[in-house]
Amino acid sequence: MIVASSAIARRLVIGGKAPALAATVRTAATKAAASSSASSSFWGQTNGARAVPFAAAAALAATGAAATYAASCERSIKDPMTVYAVQAEAAAEQRNQQSSMSSSSAAPSSESTEPQPTVTATSPAMAAAATTHDMTAEEERLEKAARKSKKHAGGLKLFSGNGNMSLALEIAKILGINLGRATVGQFADGEVNVMIHENVRGKDVYVIQPTCPPVNNNLMELLLMVSTLNRASARRITVVIPYYGYARQDRKMQARVPISAADVARLLESMGIDRVIAVDLHCGQIQGFFGPRVPVDNLDGGIVGIDHFGGKDLHNPVIVSPDAGGVYRAKKFKEGLAHKFDWNDVGLAMIIKQRARAGTVDQMDLVGDVKDCDCIIVDDMIDTAGTLCKAADVLVAKGARRVFAFASHGLLSGPGNDRIANSKLEECVILNTIPSSPQRTANEKLTELSVAPLLAQTIFNIHAKKSISALFK
Repeated sequence: MIVASSAIARRLVIGGKAPALAATVRTAATKAAASSSASSSFWGQTNGARAVPFAAAAALAATGAAATYAASCERSIKDPMTVYAVQAEAAAEQRNQQSSMSSSSAAPSSESTEPQPTVTATSPAMAAAATTHDMTAEEERLEKAARKSKKHAGGLKLFSGNGNMSLALEIAKILGINLGRATVGQFADGEVNVMIHENVRGKDVYVIQPTCPPVNNNLMELLLMVSTLNRASARRITVVIPYYGYARQDRKMQARVPISAADVARLLESMGIDRVIAVDLHCGQIQGFFGPRVPVDNLDGGIVGIDHFGGKDLHNPVIVSPDAGGVYRAKKFKEGLAHKFDWNDVGLAMIIKQRARAGTVDQMDLVGDVKDCDCIIVDDMIDTAGTLCKAADVLVAKGARRVFAFASHGLLSGPGNDRIANSKLEECVILNTIPSSPQRTANEKLTELSVAPLLAQTIFNIHAKKSISALFK
């Protein structure tokens, strides 16, 4: 045990690893040797074998110190404190104040004079800091340099495919870490080539990859990246899918058709993912397509749109759902505006559409009153924008004052961008879950908001084992 501990210390120093840990192991090994010799002299030559437990205990103490130092490194990443975290803390503080006021009013008038016990706890970071007092000046200098060079070595790694590199870089910047080095490309024959250039053994890895067009290429990149990270012994793999492809095929509408959303979930689960983070899934039941061992966090992208429309001067605002399936989403958007900006006069309307075939709407009927109102059409995605533009025409025909639109995913396939530019919409707001293009940038009616702060805060809360639902309260 003593020889092994000394060897560990030598490897840590030679390899340039944490000097504080090396010093701790080396000190513990020295104490183990001293305790071994002292035990031999006390028990005599005949009882020399009894000295082994003392050395083993000292070596185990060194191992425990190493574990304490490693645990402190696991918490080196800092909270990005985005606007969502600040709002969550403010709401929690307000609830605590209300509960304290109610408890103080219900408490008896007589105060207790009994002394209260004091409880103190030592965190792994404090324990690791206590060991630094035994280091020399040179070891402290090396330790400081090691901590600076390993800024994001606290067990969290962030990787991205080619699906939306700009969003991944923005998330990494908010978290204050570097995007992991990896090669994700194609061979000459079109096969996907994946290679990870960093050590991920025992790390908490997050892969950011939307399965947007080209859907099959991005999906295959995601599957092979997860497989590569599993074979590289990553401790936990969380896939961040801002846009979940194949989500609209979530049930059998006719005979002899697949349920593609469930099949994609089975593919991801078979690759060995541990968690899924998505933004505004087309249908909530997609979360159930994953097994109980793979939790799914379906983030509400509407919280980003609420902040945008809350700053506008809207007259008699009405939230409109473009179909019956999106009424719940529109209702949540309405409640968010009412709660955050004290808009108690927000209305709710719905459009009933009858499709002739996929992507083509035959007839639309409005349920609700929108006369002399500013309408906001809320949906999860915009594909060819045919439904959206026709809904705007219906609302204007029914007397709407202005018509806005909000969607989390702006696919804008085919003529979608041109349709929005030539529509009666005042403004169309989308999130950057799908990479932008020069045509979108040139569209004056199209506004793109960033979902990176919400995703970055969610990644940090999961890594730090904090609540995610608090971000949406």
